[in-house]
Amino acid sequence: MKNAAGRKESMQAATLASALAFFGFTLAAAAQGLPLTKPESVGLSSVRLERVRQFAQRLVDRGVVAGAVMLVARNGKVAFYASVGEKDRERHAAMQPDSLFRIASMTKPVTSVAIMMLGEEGKLSLTDPVSAYLPEFKDMKVLVPSKDGKAPPTFVAAERPITLRDLLTHRSGITYGFLDEGPVGEAYRDAGVLDGGATDAVRKPESDERASSDTMTLAENVARLAKMPLLSQPGREWHYGLSTDVLGRVIEVVSGQPLDVFFAERIFKPLRMNDTAFVVPDAKWTRLSTMYVATEDGISIRAMKDREKVVKGLLVLRPEAFRSSSRLLSGGSGLVSTASDYARFLQMLLNGGELDGVEILSRKSVELMTTSHTRDLTHELGDDGTDFGLGFAIVMDVGATGKPGSVGAFTWAGIYGTVFFADPKERLLGILMTQRFAERRPWAQTFISLVYQALR
Repeated sequence: MKNAAGRKESMQAATLASALAFFGFTLAAAAQGLPLTKPESVGLSSVRLERVRQFAQRLVDRGVVAGAVMLVARNGKVAFYASVGEKDRERHAAMQPDSLFRIASMTKPVTSVAIMMLGEEGKLSLTDPVSAYLPEFKDMKVLVPSKDGKAPPTFVAAERPITLRDLLTHRSGITYGFLDEGPVGEAYRDAGVLDGGATDAVRKPESDERASSDTMTLAENVARLAKMPLLSQPGREWHYGLSTDVLGRVIEVVSGQPLDVFFAERIFKPLRMNDTAFVVPDAKWTRLSTMYVATEDGISIRAMKDREKVVKGLLVLRPEAFRSSSRLLSGGSGLVSTASDYARFLQMLLNGGELDGVEILSRKSVELMTTSHTRDLTHELGDDGTDFGLGFAIVMDVGATGKPGSVGAFTWAGIYGTVFFADPKERLLGILMTQRFAERRPWAQTFISLVYQALR
C-alpha cells in the first residue's frame, strides 16, 4: 500500500510539474505569482490563446524583438504564461518566464498608487498645490512663443498653482525634454534636466558632472525642473512628461522615506512583488533582458549601447544603469520587474485595492484612478475613445477605439517595449514584456486584441 501511495504521489507531482511547464512557469515563479489554472476554467480558449504565443514567435522570427514574455490572467488566476525567443541573442540565452525587464513608464501607475495611499492616510490631498510639499514650485512661469516663431518667447505667471492632480493627469505643463524640440525642451537640455531614470543629459552645463542618473538624485533633478518654464498653463493642456517624477519626490517628502524604500515596504513586500525594484542585484543580473534597438536600416535589431542617443538625439539612455546602487529613483520610469510581479500589482487594482488579504487601497480610490480626468481636453492620446485617469489611459468609448475592449479598461506601456491592460468588466489582465526600444509599438495593440479574442 505504501508503494502504491508513493507511486500515486509521484504521479501527482509529475502531473503538476508538467502543468507548470505547459504554462511556461518555473517553480519559483509559480510560488510567488498568481494561482495557475486552465484557460477554459476561467472562460478563455486555450486554442485561441495559442495565437498569442504564435504572434510573439513571429515577432522573434522576423527580428522585430529578441524575445518576449506574455501573461494572461482572469478571475485572479493565470491562464497563460509563456516565453519565446532569447533574452540575450549574442549569448544565446533563452527568454524565461521570470526574466527581468526595464518597465519604464509602467512605473507611473505604481507611483500613482503610492500617492493615493498617502491621500487615504490624510497626509496629502489631490487638490493640494505641489508647492505645499516642494516650495521650489511656487511662482511658476509659462513660456509663450512668439506668433511668428522668430521673436524671443515671453514668460507669463502661471494663473494658478500646479496641483497633485495636475501631476497625476499630466495637466501640469511639465513635459519631457526629448518630446519637446521647442524652447521649453531646449531649456531642459541647457539646464541638464534628466528625462527620468537611466538617462544622461543631452547637454551638460559647464562644470556639471552630475547631469547623469549615475549620480544625480531625484531631489536634485526635480529642483532643476522647478526652475524651468511650463509648456502650458496648469490644467489647460495634456503633456506627457516628468510630472510623475515630481510625484515621486512628493512621496519622499511626505513619507520621510526614499522612494525605493517606500515602494518596497508599502507596495512590493505586501504584494509579494519580490523581483520589482529600482536596482538589479548582482545575483539577478543574468535574468535581466538585454536592451535592443532598431538597426540603422530599420529592418532588424541590435543590442543597445550604454549612453546611446535615441529620438532625434534628444534622449540618452543608460541600459546598464540598473546595476548601480546610486542613481536617480525615477517615479516615472525607473523600475525593473517581471510579468508575474506586475500581474500581482494589476490584480490588486482589479480587486478594488486588495490582494490575498492585503489592502493597499480602498475601492473608492481605485474607482477614482480608473475614471477619466481629461474628458474636457484634446490630448496626445488622440480622440479615439480613450481618456487619461490617474496614472494610465482609460477606455471610455469602445466603438470610438475601433478595437476589442470594455468601457473602464485601463492600459499603459513602457518605451522599452512593455505593455499591460486590465479590464474590470471582464476581470481580465494581460501583460507583454519585450526589451526593444521603440517610439511606437504596434505589437502592443495586436497583443491586447489577441487576448480579447480568446474570451469565450
